Parts: sequence; structure tokens; C-alpha cells
Amino acid sequence: MAAVAEGLEPEAAATEDATQDAVDAADAVDAEPGDPPLLVGSRLSLDLYPGGCQRLLHLCARRSPQLLEVQFMQLSSHEDPRLLETTLAQVPCSLRHLRSLVLRGGQQRDVLGACLRGSLTTLPAGLSGLTHLAHLDLSFNSLETLPGCIPQMHGLSTLLLSHNHLSELPEALGSLPTLTFLYATHNCLRTLPKALGALSTLQCLDLSQNLLDTLPPEIGGLSSLTELNLASNRLQSLPASLGTPTIPEMPRLFLNSDLDSFLVTPQGCSVTLACGVRLQFPAGATATPVSIRYRLRLPEPRLVPLGPHDSLLSHVLELQPHGVAFQQEVGLWLLFVPPRARRCREVVVRTLTDDNWSDLETHLEEETPKRLWAHCQVPHFSWFLVVSRPVSNACLVPPEGTLLYSSGHPGVKVTFPPGATDEPRQVYMQVVRVASGELRALLEEPGAAASPLLCLSQSGPPSFLRPVTVQLPLPPGVTGLGLDRSCLHLLYRTPPEATWDDITTQVTLELTHLYARFRVTHFSWYWLWYTAKTRVEGLARKAWERLRLHRVSLIALQRRRDPEQVLLQCLPLSKVDATLRRLLERYRGPEPSDTVEMFEGEKFFAAFEKGIDVDADRPDCVQGRVCFVFYSHLKNVKEVYVTTTLDRQAQAVRGQVSFYRGAVPEDVPEEAEAARHRKGTDSPWMATLPIKLPRLRGSKAPGQGQGTSLSLAPLNLGDAETGFLTQSNLLNVAGRLGPDWPAVALHLGMPYRELQRIRHEFRDDLDGQIRHMLFSWAERQAGQPGAVGRLVQALEQSDRLDVAEEVRAVLELGRQKYEDSIQRTGLAPPDPSASPSPESAQA
Repeated sequence: MAAVAEGLEPEAAATEDATQDAVDAADAVDAEPGDPPLLVGSRLSLDLYPGGCQRLLHLCARRSPQLLEVQFMQLSSHEDPRLLETTLAQVPCSLRHLRSLVLRGGQQRDVLGACLRGSLTTLPAGLSGLTHLAHLDLSFNSLETLPGCIPQMHGLSTLLLSHNHLSELPEALGSLPTLTFLYATHNCLRTLPKALGALSTLQCLDLSQNLLDTLPPEIGGLSSLTELNLASNRLQSLPASLGTPTIPEMPRLFLNSDLDSFLVTPQGCSVTLACGVRLQFPAGATATPVSIRYRLRLPEPRLVPLGPHDSLLSHVLELQPHGVAFQQEVGLWLLFVPPRARRCREVVVRTLTDDNWSDLETHLEEETPKRLWAHCQVPHFSWFLVVSRPVSNACLVPPEGTLLYSSGHPGVKVTFPPGATDEPRQVYMQVVRVASGELRALLEEPGAAASPLLCLSQSGPPSFLRPVTVQLPLPPGVTGLGLDRSCLHLLYRTPPEATWDDITTQVTLELTHLYARFRVTHFSWYWLWYTAKTRVEGLARKAWERLRLHRVSLIALQRRRDPEQVLLQCLPLSKVDATLRRLLERYRGPEPSDTVEMFEGEKFFAAFEKGIDVDADRPDCVQGRVCFVFYSHLKNVKEVYVTTTLDRQAQAVRGQVSFYRGAVPEDVPEEAEAARHRKGTDSPWMATLPIKLPRLRGSKAPGQGQGTSLSLAPLNLGDAETGFLTQSNLLNVAGRLGPDWPAVALHLGMPYRELQRIRHEFRDDLDGQIRHMLFSWAERQAGQPGAVGRLVQALEQSDRLDVAEEVRAVLELGRQKYEDSIQRTGLAPPDPSASPSPESAQA
């Protein structure tokens, strides 16, 4: 035993008896038949087997000469802390040539499948004697402070500290002369040491998922830094020192959407935002440092310019300062989920320039089959979004004439003769496929058919100097030999009118076996039909609208443990079953509505009826109606907290939620009667689904969860002047968090132990966990300024920008109401320079 204890620190030597017991027990462990060899060459793997500490002690006790050859060792930290410390104390004297030491936790999981942290809380001081150690991995452990031996490991080049409980890093960390990679993600770091800037060899620094609100200016001294990850912190800006000449090339930054600005210098930089945006600023893009601001907005009709057959694939990205031209184009990548139907369609990035939306040249880069990057070059900043549209072909028409083909539809082409224009002009072509089956069903005619729909547009004067020849393929099944020309119709449409005109008698149709050609002097939409109907203009309008419609269903679900929390969603028909299966464990409700047909970007609303009311403080709630905008490829979700205007002490309340277009009719029809009065897509009523609020049963005993009723104390968070959140607002926030609530709690400053206590007290009740966390925090903020701001910040830092945006809108609505009430009561002096509004004149 003396040989084993040689070189031990005093505290390790005091555990000599325990060590001897472990060595004795390990004699049998090391010789288990069928186990792969622990020691292979210079690698010692002890993390995959139980009793790794005992095995290592056994090898050390035998003084195996192979230990001197070990350079890489892995040992699980899911061991008894006392035994783990004793074992690690043996390492310096037995594995003198060790270059890599991995002491990770995370190999074991709890009942919910989450990785468990290891028991490691410190390291023996003797580990500083590992003079050859270059790689140290302490991830997924319970470190609250950095062990004092680490700053003395002067050969260390890689230090992994992720998933611990570190609240700070020591100044002594700056004494590591060769440190190249430092990863400290998912900790509780609030500040960084100034000495961090002395790590001149540091190349990659990952500090994501912490609580940092500032960075020391000394971080600009990291002259070798190439990658800096600051995602999911509390930062509002970056120090200007990051762009100083000390750093020859600006590092690649990983930022979160809570960091709404960063500095770009003439050196350039690469920035990755957690919201699915990448920016590449080449060197020389700016002559002076420029502060870049960004914001991801929810799509609104005024911010989303869509053509008749376009689909929105992303939220709206705003980059500021607007209109500032770069000396070199900046690379922009936007992440999106590709549409299911991609045949003859393309993806483009659309931007706003001088009050006009235009399409940028876009290239697609695949991250996974279900995630693509849309890449483009931008000369200045504005608004950006990703759109799916029919394939567009363009060309510049010179005075000598040219030919324009459709790349997606062979046979569609336009011939420009010499002299058609006296100055070069840009022309564009889009072709939309038409399903013959739908057309025949609409016309109720088996032989009806139509060519592809052709859209032609141009820049410059509206008309050409000489007629331009357009070629369209004949409708499917129709050939130029022996067709009945009286059944062939050329239809023409000029935006923005939705009417189609039959211009067959106004042009000369030249027919070949497969094609029809005609001459025009200005561009619009053209469509070739073959039908026995004599009046086809109205039918063409209906067919054109059918091409733009999406078949959707509406759902209304109630949370199982809180039926007053209602989820409303509008889904394309193909996504309904999969969505319901995913939500089944947490929600219940009626079957989805019948199929409803809607346009991309169409605005509609939901109204609660028969004694059920909705929180009127919602910014998207107008006169008790919740407004929606439908986008086929984005989530169309609203979660609302509903109440009742009736007495529920005696009985449950049965009501309904109805979905409408346009204005709410004065007499809301019953569900069955409304179904009989439905008149297709133009009908204001779309669907009605039942809602049932159970009878109030009073509060449950502590520890039994919230059940179907709420025992939360009413409160107002904030103040009327700066905006406040009511109990129903907080319940709406709680209902939206889902499994993200622990991240929000940590960003609100809750200790990790309190999170564990909440998980235990409300086990098997996710909604109870969320509500208890949020309301217990809110009650502690009573009377404290800035509480609402801290909540918004925590939501942003937890990647819940959707909830943060909604809270901001609620606050803004509250502030407006407060200011209006001040003006009405005369408590605020009127502005003498302001002219009276119509409302005040009427008052």
C-alpha cells in the first residue's frame, strides 16, 4: 500500500484504508471474461464500464509498465466523489506522459431521458504535475469554481468546461500560454476575467448559454481568435475592442437574437445568429466601423409582398442601418424549411429597395434534407424574406431582338423581332402548371383542358414598338390537326383586376401540331383553353383562384390540465394528422373542421361565443376577435386564455369558437345552421368548433398540481405608465413556454436547485411546473422596477422570440391605453402644436 500511496496529497493519504478496500475489490473486476481490453496502445478507456475508478486503482497498484505509455485516458465521473478524488490523486505518479484526460459526466440519464451530471466538484492539486497534458475535458459535471490546478497546467491547449455550474472564471486563467480552445457553454457565467484577453493563442471561445451581460474590453486582445460563440446570453452590444487592429481578422461570431447589435469594422467578420441568419462581411465592406442592428419580425400583410402564386417560407428579417451602401457586397444566408412541392418552383430572397420589393439572385445550400439556406449578396440593408414562387426566366431585350425560353416548361417561348424596342429593356416570364383533373371538375366537362398559365412582364414603356410573338403549347390531349377552332379560347388578364377577357377574335392564332402562336404589343397574363363552353371568362376567374387556394383545416384544442388555455391553429390539410398526434399528450379537443380553402396571406379571425370571452389585452384581439394571417409554410398558431361571463359554480359552460372572413355577422348562426348556409370560399363563416369549460371545483391541496382550476393569486406585473402584465397575460406566457421553461427560469435568475425542486414537486405535470415557476417569480418581483423588462429579456435569451414579441405588443397596447386615459381625464397638458383629432372634436 505504501507504493500506492506514494506521492499522494495529505487529504488523499487520509483515505488510504478506503483505497485499499477499492484495490482489493478491483482484483476481480479487472479479470471479467468477455470484456474488451481496457488498455489498447496508448489509450486507456474506463468510461464505458462500471467501476472505472476501481479498475484504475488496480492497475496503479500492480505498477503496470504499460501505464507509462498511456497518453489518452477516459474516466466517467459518475462515481463516489471520495473514491473519484482518491483515484485522480494516483494519476500524476502513474500516468506521467498523459496528454488527454477526459472526466465527463452525462453517460447516465434520469427517468425523463436527460443527461445526469457527474459528481466531480474539484480536482486534486497534484494534477498540475501532468506536464504533458494538452487536452482536459470536464464537461457535464458539478463544478462551481474552476479547480486551482488548471491554471498551472501550462501545456494545456484545449479546456472543455461545458454543462457545469461555474459562475465565474479566475483571473489566473490568463496564465495558460498555449490555450487554443476554450468551451464553457451551459454554465452560469455572469462576468469574464480581464486576464482572458492575455490568451494570445486562443482561437475558439464558446461562451454560449450563460448569463453574460457585458464583455470586458480586454477581449479585444485575443489576437488569434477566429471563432467566438456568444449565443443565449444577456448581451445587448459587443465591445468596440473586438474590431480593433489587434485582431488581424474579425472572428466568426455566433450570436443570439437578444443581442440586437454588433460592430463591423473594415477588417470584416462572419456572424451567425441563432434565429437562422448568417452574415459574411468581407474585408473592406465598410470604410469605418458600423454598428449593425437586426430584428426578426412576425410576418404581416404590409411586410410580405406576395404574388398570386407565391408562398412565404420565412419570417421577416430587418437589418439596419437601412440604405447604407457597402463598398463590397455582404453575404446573407437565411434558413428556411423547403416547401413540399418544388417542381417548377424556385426559392428567392426578396428585399425592399426605395419602397419597391425586388428579388435577389439566390443560391440554395443544403444543411439537411429538411433545412436549406437561401444565400444571396446584398449591397445595402433593408427588409428580407424568403419566398417560393413559380420559376422566373428573364432576359435583356436589345434593339436587335432576342428569344426568351421557359426553363421549366419546354415549348413556352417569346420571340422579340428587331426594332421591338429602341432601348434595352428587361423582360420576365413565369409559367404556372394547371391540373387538368381540377379543371374538368370545375367545368363539369370531360374533354376540357388548358395550357400552362403564362405571365409576362417588363421594365420600361408598357408597349413594344413592333408585335412580339408568344408561343404556348396546346392544351393536353389537343393537337392542331382537326381540332374544333370554335372550342379554342385565348384568355387575357391585366392586373390588378381579377377578370379574364376572351381575346380569341382579336388576335390571329397560328396553330401547329403542338403549339399555338399569337402576336401582342404589351405584356400581361395569357391562358389557352379548349372547351365547348361559349362564355369562359367567369370560369377562368374561378379556375385561376382555385390554383391559388390552399386546402386547410382549423383546430381548437384545450390543455388537458388547464382547459381555459385554448390553442387555435390553421393547418394545411396534409399537416393536420401529424400535428394532432404530436399534441395529443398535452391537448384535447374536437375533431378538426371540414376542409376550408384559403389564399396565402389571407387575413381571418376567430370569435368566442355563447358565454366565453377572450383576454382583451392581446394585441391581436379586436372587439373580442383574435386575428390571424394564413401562411401555408409557417406556423399559424394562437394560444389564448379564455374565461366565461357566466356563473360556473353550478355547471360547466358549453360554448364555441367560430372562424370568419370579413366582419362578424350580427346574428351568429348555430353550428348546424351555419353549415347549411355555407357558400364556398366567399362565405364569411368558415368553421365552428365546440369549447367546454368545466365547473369550478376550488383549489387543490398543495403538491397536487393546479388541476382544472387555478389557485394563483391575481397580480399585475409592472406599472400602468411603462406597461403591465395581468394574471391572464402571465398565464398566456406560461402556456406558450412548454419544455423551454427551465431556460427561461435560469435567465430570470432562478437557482438551479429551485428548478429541481419545482420539477420534483410537480412531477408528471409540465403545466404545473411552468405556472409555479412563473408566478412564484412574479410574486417576488412585486414593487420592483424593471420586472417586465427582465421577463422579456429572459424570453429572448431562451430563443422564445415569439412570446417576447407578444409580451412587447401587450405592453405597448397597455401604454397606449394609459396615455389615452390620461388625455381623456385632462391630467396631461395638451400639446399646443398638435391639431385636434376627429375623436377629440366629436368628444
